[in-house]
Amino acid sequence: MKAIVCENFAPPIHLSTQTVPEPTLGPDQVMIDIKATGLGYVDALMVAGLYQIKPPLPFIPGNEIAGVICEVGTDVSKISVGDRVLAMPSRGGLAEKIAVRADTCIPIPDRASFEAAAAFLVNYCTAYHGLITLGQVKAGESVLILGASGGVGTAAIDLAKSEGAFVIAAASSEAKLDMARRQGADLLINYSESDWRDTLKKAMDGRPLNLVYDPVGGDFAEAGLRSLAPGGRFLVVGFATGTIPKLPANLTLLKQVSVIGINWGGHIAIHPEASAPVVNELVDRIDRGTINPLTGQHYSLDETGKAMTAMLERQAIGKTIICQE
Repeated sequence: MKAIVCENFAPPIHLSTQTVPEPTLGPDQVMIDIKATGLGYVDALMVAGLYQIKPPLPFIPGNEIAGVICEVGTDVSKISVGDRVLAMPSRGGLAEKIAVRADTCIPIPDRASFEAAAAFLVNYCTAYHGLITLGQVKAGESVLILGASGGVGTAAIDLAKSEGAFVIAAASSEAKLDMARRQGADLLINYSESDWRDTLKKAMDGRPLNLVYDPVGGDFAEAGLRSLAPGGRFLVVGFATGTIPKLPANLTLLKQVSVIGINWGGHIAIHPEASAPVVNELVDRIDRGTINPLTGQHYSLDETGKAMTAMLERQAIGKTIICQE
């Protein structure tokens, strides 16, 4: 079968497809014909050797997949060949097939495409954990989402809107802001402009800013923290700029705000039982139409290196998907 194999940590543009043996099937596993794989910024960092965790080489990247079960193990009884499922293996998603434990598969709602299913799992779970579980967003509150055009940001917009929040989307270009508009943002801010904080304050017209959802870091983080109203919550999600901000601790005291770290992967590693209720709730929301995962650029498996390079260069808009249909 074809797969993307990372043999050395290097810029992802050097990745290419290889022919590798099909995985073997265990008694409690199912084989999935992969139709779509969602890419995250972490995937690109890991291939480049820039992530804080470096898996043993060689490895097949990719941990958000959607596809069709094509074979089941001898001990599997609750799901069948032909079922549409999504799964989140630790690695191996950038291939034509993968074997995973049957009990880790999640049925894909009929209304969701393979691409949408592959787009939602990590980003939406992170947004749920941040905005709802820890951030405790309430209907009518205002949420500023930095980096609003990427997969992380569009998921946060969608989920915040489903909770009845007023959403301000911040991104660096009109094309990126258009993606945020399509996802339902109420207010758009171009933070490539030096006076974007003043623009935000004027546009809010006295409305308090209650939460900041920040997957970007860098200089944007302090500006977002300073924009919060008293009692606000600043959610640290990631550092897409590549720069970890040094936030002035006195601001939290003077503004009476909270800074909360959002690490969904770390949370479920400690509390694995927390995963299923969140995933089930999100799948139910997709089925009811209260959230609508959007995808961004679609690439073929052969174009994986190109896709990851665009992500590292911050050119990606929406969730990047590798398609095999």
